[in-house]
Amino acid sequence: MTVELLWWDGCPSYPEALTELKRILREEGVDAHVELVEVASDEQARRERFPGSPTVRIDGEDVVTPANGGPFSLTCRVYRLRDGRISPTPDPEDMRAAIRRAA
Repeated sequence: MTVELLWWDGCPSYPEALTELKRILREEGVDAHVELVEVASDEQARRERFPGSPTVRIDGEDVVTPANGGPFSLTCRVYRLRDGRISPTPDPEDMRAAIRRAA
């Protein structure tokens, strides 16, 4: 299983997403290395199809499909949790579901 966390330096939320991702992997019994991918330019963001930081991908698939497919740039990403609240990190249950599908 390939686990990636894509982030950019201006994002204050990626450490929280990383901590949550590692916790869920541990709880699910998945021994996978989390590859941190720093996105440093808008050009790289377009190439990586990076909808904002933090982005978690399992086997190349975003754990939360971006709403309108773009734009891809250096920005903070906003998520909608399953209970409707807005969050700077993906819903833990969305990450868990993606990990279970891939495992």
